[in-house]
Amino acid sequence: MQRVVPWLALIARLVVGGVWIAAGALKLPDPAESVRAVRAYELLPEAIVPTVGYLLPVVEVVVGVCLIVGLMVRPMAVVSSVLFVAFIIGIAAAWVRGLEIDCGCFGGGGVEEGASSKYPWEIARDVGLLAASLLLVWRPRTPWSVDRFLFAADAGEGFDPDFDSDFDQDPSDDLQPDVNLEGRV
Repeated sequence: MQRVVPWLALIARLVVGGVWIAAGALKLPDPAESVRAVRAYELLPEAIVPTVGYLLPVVEVVVGVCLIVGLMVRPMAVVSSVLFVAFIIGIAAAWVRGLEIDCGCFGGGGVEEGASSKYPWEIARDVGLLAASLLLVWRPRTPWSVDRFLFAADAGEGFDPDFDSDFDQDPSDDLQPDVNLEGRV
């Protein structure tokens, strides 16, 4: 399992990062639409709706790019987790209150007839992405990341572009007792 977790975390990093980049990039060309999507949830005070609507796509792209390249993985995974929790709460709140709105997750937003039929799938998607983000909070060190290059010296490991010694150890080594064979025939 010790050998598998870094690779699962790498896949999580790339998938979550890719989703964030796609979500943010699709909203950037029409910031007014993003503001409309935030407003449709009817959860935030109107005074902050425009700020959230304009900043959210930028934050999504920044988080996505950082995750894809593996820069500040744990802090970006924390931000990702917080955003997914907020989105899950937002969609669930819209569903409970009977709002028929496009989630605005990948652009769009606002009132949409029959949108509530998509809420279970949107929540399930976000729960899966939240789980992947939490994996990265727990295990941020993954192969092929900028963090591994920048912080390898801090860990006293040296730089290995493929894998470092933490991941390259045979987990069965931990199960072998230390035996002193000196003095034995």
